Amino acid sequence: MKFQDAKIGKWTNAEVYQKKKTGKWTNAETMYHMMMIPGMIFLLIFSYIPMFGIIMAFQDYVPAKGILGSDFVGLEHFIYMFSLPDIAQVFRNTMVIAVGKIILGTLTAIVFSILLNEIRLKLLKKSIQTVVYLPHFLSWVVLATVVVNMFNLDGTVNQILSFFGLEKLNFLGSNKLFQPLIIGTDVWKEFGFNSIVYLAAITAVDPGLHEAASIDGANWWKRVWHITLPSMLPIILLLAILSLPNILNAGFDQIYNLYSPMVYETGDILDTYVYRIGLLGREYSFGTAVGIFKSLIGMILIISANEMAKKYTDRKLF
Repeated sequence: MKFQDAKIGKWTNAEVYQKKKTGKWTNAETMYHMMMIPGMIFLLIFSYIPMFGIIMAFQDYVPAKGILGSDFVGLEHFIYMFSLPDIAQVFRNTMVIAVGKIILGTLTAIVFSILLNEIRLKLLKKSIQTVVYLPHFLSWVVLATVVVNMFNLDGTVNQILSFFGLEKLNFLGSNKLFQPLIIGTDVWKEFGFNSIVYLAAITAVDPGLHEAASIDGANWWKRVWHITLPSMLPIILLLAILSLPNILNAGFDQIYNLYSPMVYETGDILDTYVYRIGLLGREYSFGTAVGIFKSLIGMILIISANEMAKKYTDRKLF
């Protein structure tokens, strides 16, 4: 069997055939695998080795005795977790905040990307992009101070309400207003950056379709509804499905920097609950049990999202 010397990437056809035949790495592959070693070491040290600590969830962990010396109690902490009266509220808060962020964030990013694409002045377009993308790169430790100064009782928002003769609102101390504040500020922080993918999908639409629709008398709204959105649908479905594993990640850093005991009823989520009970309350085993339960749900959602992505978009992660 003859092979040509035409190269595929950096491999010749003969090298590809030899690799398939022997199952061994070629010299070209070795360098790329060596480049993965630092990342794999980092992942091993900070992700896999700490997983040994999940044993604490099945122990009555005492720091003085260590993991190997603490008494084994089986599923006692898991049973205790489901018997707590406030655990259902914590799960509910987590779901409401996370789902609200996903839905509102996705819709806002789609609308913004469509409107941004209509701007023809490059300088104006770039300026808007820079301003809107900037909050994504700021930590909630910084942004929480901005949010507090804007929404506290003497903040900018309440001063505006007072100017128009309206009653001041306690955004940071009201159980009714805290969840909308959390969802809204997170959407404000992330929608610009999330719109990048949707903007790329819009630019990939054939301009000839819009020209033909315009000739047929379709206005801007009809072109968006019948051309732009259907063209974006595969990306929208893919990103929506891949966001399912984040349903139990409602944003620890954001809520921790904004909430207080007054809003625990609607603001306490799984991550903050584990932090308060597990670390501050020194209930290490119980905190680990709650964390494992959350991770288990997340794993199920990741597998489900992967299958849904494969079914509806013909793409998958693994």
